[in-house]
Parts: sequence; structure tokens; C-alpha cells
Amino acid sequence: MNARIAPTEAEEQKWLFEWATAMSQLKYPELSLMYHCPNGGSRNKIEAARMKGQGVKAGVPDIFLPVAKSGWHGLYIELKRTAGGIVSMEQKWWIDKLRIQHYRVEVCKGYMKAADIIEAYMEGRL
Repeated sequence: MNARIAPTEAEEQKWLFEWATAMSQLKYPELSLMYHCPNGGSRNKIEAARMKGQGVKAGVPDIFLPVAKSGWHGLYIELKRTAGGIVSMEQKWWIDKLRIQHYRVEVCKGYMKAADIIEAYMEGRL
């Protein structure tokens, strides 16, 4: 059986950014500031060492929206697949530290949950 149970994290993230692009034109222009932090993924040892030397750090959440709302400095999202995907120890460390610095941080399973969180954040409901 080759059918996948759930989309990959990369697919979920692509869909989220497609949604954000549309919503930045329709309702929330600030979403044009949202970006992906490319700290994850597999790399060969040379590339990984080069990236680490340039400041890449394991566990940083996937997505950042640098828009202050409701007393938060910005919103970080750690995006996971709708099925599977666990939060690593490094990710938990970053989540805790970012929350102490008064950033809103959410772990979302799937782009639809992330879109709901982003809308709630933009509307001051978080």
C-alpha cells in the first residue's frame, strides 16, 4: 500500500504560505512579513557545519510572524504533520525560552490549525 496517511510537513507548510499570501491581500497585509526559518532538514556534514557556523540552531520554530499583537512581540509556529511528528527536546527548549521573552509560540498539527491560530493572533483572540 503506497497511500500516505497524512501530507508531509513540507506540503503542510507550502499550503500555509499559499493561504497566508491570499490572506495578506484580502484581510491581513501583515502576513506578507511571515517567513520560514530553515533550521531543519537533512544536510551533509559539510553543509551542516557551514550552516551551524552561520548561526543555524536546532529546534528554532519553523515559522515566524514578526507582528506585535496583544502584548506579544510576534508569533512563532512549530508546524507538524496532522498525523505523526513530535516536538523534540531542542524545540521544547526554544519554545520555553521564546515564551519567557514574550513571544507567542504555538505547535500546530497541519496548516489548517496554523491558519486558525494565525487568524486568532491577528484578531487579538490569543
